[in-house]
Amino acid sequence: MNALTGKAVVVTGGSRGIGAAISRRLARDGADVALTHVSPAGRARAEEVVADIEAAGRRALAIRADSADPHAVTAAVDQAAEAFGRLDVLVNNAGIFPYGPVEQVSLEELDRTLAIHVRAAFLAAQAAVRHLPDGGRIISIGSNLADRVPTPGTTLYTMSKAALAGLTRGLARELGPRGITVNLVNPGSTDTDMNPADAPGADDQRRLAALGRFLDPDDVAATVAHLAGPAGRNITGTTVTVDAGSNA
Repeated sequence: MNALTGKAVVVTGGSRGIGAAISRRLARDGADVALTHVSPAGRARAEEVVADIEAAGRRALAIRADSADPHAVTAAVDQAAEAFGRLDVLVNNAGIFPYGPVEQVSLEELDRTLAIHVRAAFLAAQAAVRHLPDGGRIISIGSNLADRVPTPGTTLYTMSKAALAGLTRGLARELGPRGITVNLVNPGSTDTDMNPADAPGADDQRRLAALGRFLDPDDVAATVAHLAGPAGRNITGTTVTVDAGSNA
């Protein structure tokens, strides 16, 4: 049997990039997967992921939910639990990348970034706790930039991602008596449409990495799969950095 056979998972922002890789990997490990997307354009990508999951013999569900909308976040978690009849793993992955000088950050951009990266993760976890069985999993996707900032222009992004470490530790203590583990995965530069490995400035990012390379989204997904599976049962309240040694 695969490690996640019979389990049900929600992956926010699961239609592309790291989220899509996580969705596909957890399905290969046996899970039914619900994934959220934010736009009509994202629907096509979400349906591609759904088709891949179903082709692997698992159930899949695409849910349109803007993580900046608090009601949409909680409704997506509840909808997934109802559709699958259970919920075992929550992956908080949805994110954006605000970039620019701090003096140019608008209030709207500040509020939206914190809503997507911090509030949505809290609300999704809060909703998931009502469904998760003892031994469930909550995993959030942060950024290695939350620990070390090599260039200017990322203050808002790094601040919002750094908040996930506190959320992770607090939830781990609170949910530990139920055997629910809560962890944070901090990827480094990853080859996605948000940060392509052939984009201007990519070589500068490679030079920061001890291994001199970008991650593939599947590298991050493999770590999430470990934490979500039986082998991760004693890992909680911690941050796992997967960044090819950029923060070494």
